[in-house]
Amino acid sequence: MLSPLEKIIFALAALATLVAAVFAVRRLVGIIGKGHGKPDWKAAFKRLPKVLGRVAVFQPVFRFRRGVSVFHALVGWGFGFYLLVNLVDVVRGYVPGFEIPGMAGNVYRLLADLLSVGVLLGAAFFLVRRFVFGPSNLSARKTTLLDPHARRGIRRDSAIVGGFMLLHVGARFLGETLAVAAAGKADGWQPFASAAAGLWSGLAPQALVIGEHIAFWLALGLILAFIPYFPYSKHIHLFFAPLNLLLKPQRRSMGELSRLDFNDQSVAQFGASKLADLGWEQLMDAYACIMCYRCQEVCPAYGTGKVLSPAALEINKRYLLNTVGATLVVAPGQGQALPLPDAPLTQFAIPEEAVWACTSCGACVDICPVGNEPMRDILDIRRALMLMENAFPKQLETAFRGMERTVNPWGVPPTERMKWAEGLRVPTVDENPQADILWWVGCAPATDARAQKTAQAFAKILNAAGVNFAVLGQREQCTGDSARRAGNEFLFNELAAANVEILNSVKPKRIVTTCPHCLHTLKNEYPAFGGNYEVIHHTQLINELVGAGKLQFSVISDQPAMSGGEGSSVVRRPSSVTFHDPCYLGRHNKVFGAPRDALKHAGAVTVEMPRHADKSFCCGAGGGQMWKEEEHGTAAVNKTRFAEAKATEAATLAVGCPFCMVMLTDAAKADGESVKVKDVAEIVAEKLK
Repeated sequence: MLSPLEKIIFALAALATLVAAVFAVRRLVGIIGKGHGKPDWKAAFKRLPKVLGRVAVFQPVFRFRRGVSVFHALVGWGFGFYLLVNLVDVVRGYVPGFEIPGMAGNVYRLLADLLSVGVLLGAAFFLVRRFVFGPSNLSARKTTLLDPHARRGIRRDSAIVGGFMLLHVGARFLGETLAVAAAGKADGWQPFASAAAGLWSGLAPQALVIGEHIAFWLALGLILAFIPYFPYSKHIHLFFAPLNLLLKPQRRSMGELSRLDFNDQSVAQFGASKLADLGWEQLMDAYACIMCYRCQEVCPAYGTGKVLSPAALEINKRYLLNTVGATLVVAPGQGQALPLPDAPLTQFAIPEEAVWACTSCGACVDICPVGNEPMRDILDIRRALMLMENAFPKQLETAFRGMERTVNPWGVPPTERMKWAEGLRVPTVDENPQADILWWVGCAPATDARAQKTAQAFAKILNAAGVNFAVLGQREQCTGDSARRAGNEFLFNELAAANVEILNSVKPKRIVTTCPHCLHTLKNEYPAFGGNYEVIHHTQLINELVGAGKLQFSVISDQPAMSGGEGSSVVRRPSSVTFHDPCYLGRHNKVFGAPRDALKHAGAVTVEMPRHADKSFCCGAGGGQMWKEEEHGTAAVNKTRFAEAKATEAATLAVGCPFCMVMLTDAAKADGESVKVKDVAEIVAEKLK
């Protein structure tokens, strides 16, 4: 119970804190509101039950660094509960003898006791981890563009917040131990506080009362001091993370990009050159960011020594907004709020070299526990560099020229698009207009010598199963995926519009493709152009055919064979296969089981790489990388991935994407072809009766 003077002092301090907090929140809302677009609150209400469940159990955090995540959950659960604890403590200070009555009060005391200890353990763990052990995955390499203020500020912020948690929760826990000691008997619902209360057994009653008052003021006084600082710290993610998960625009896939309207004469900016060009959700990402560097840790570019760090991108945005944020929102009656800074994003947020190092694999988006999407920022920056500044790697010109002149990046004339099918029964839609399946062959299987073997194998499978299918033949052209991921949105628009017109005239019942990039574009991005189709991957169709009893397999001998190069003692069984999940099949479109099931149907024994399924490592070809040299780093992405596959001791590395085929075949050749690289369709076709 507080004295009358203490009540007045606390009330005034709380009022001052609330005023400061209102101004800080108003500033944040004003900054985010400057981004393009508006939240869809209807979608938020639909997502609310799912988001509440995910937040309650910290499910997104536990997907990575599980040991560390346990301590993070202890802190999170404890701090969430402390919203109630602090409120109850304030009421206790003003209302004599106040306690939550009955069993609810007992459960409350038990949870407060357990979670207090949990927070203290978690805070101590994180402080020791950062300041004693200092692991490299809690920062970015010095070669990476990370605001110098951020490098210093994150450590300072961590020290302030960690110290606050220890002192705030520690003081409150201390107060409870003193209260138990003053009561003269243990409280079974506060086991830890009761155990520690014995430390004060020799103190006088008055000393215990004074100690309780000191603990109260230290605990709640720290809260009052911390609240005005809180919106400027990285721990504002406690509020913005749930908002981010609730309010993100609805998309068919994490990789779906918005359509740019080149016919709108009022639009002067395409892509993102500066902060003001970003969407509201991209600005909110900066405040939702935990600065945990999980996205950086799974990024194939950063992992192979490039200067790209998706975490640094979000952190740099936050630190610029915090630095200039106070000038961006003004009080009512003082005129309009100032615009966001005009500094180019490539100067303070991410260097151009890093922009072009991104493979658009989506690993950063997938792993982020708060729903941030740094990949989308990067692709929007590419759009601006390409469309507004004509600044892009010149090696991409060959692919662009091929798409413009021959409607495929290889530059092969349309008249040669069906050469791969010579000697095979592959009807066109003109020959079979009532086909059940339209096979979108794709540019690589139609024009690249290695990928053509995949197309030929799949044709063999379709004919063996008696599938009623057809292809577009010379009418088929590039979907434009590489152009879009490389920022050439204008070229993509032309290709997409033309393809939708062709497909809508054909009216396919279903579309199957051996290329995940084609699958993603046809399924998720063509709806914005008026094309809505059912699109599946060839491994999904193979499984359907097996399930319908239309494919039969022969039994193949599985005698072990020596492999791995001269002098190697590695034994690789012919049937052992490790599958590489293509980014645009797995992470982007959530197809994980179909390729593995198809391999098992064909008698393969699958062996998983450490990074597989949604945590698969990229082959290095996505995001337009297929058509340009890889940025400088310490290793090549494709060779890094191939080394993982080789380490499984599987005889074959299976792929389900022509881009992955090219990249991993190149890596295999450089390694002496100790492991064969084949498409799932090739493996299945070889095992057909």
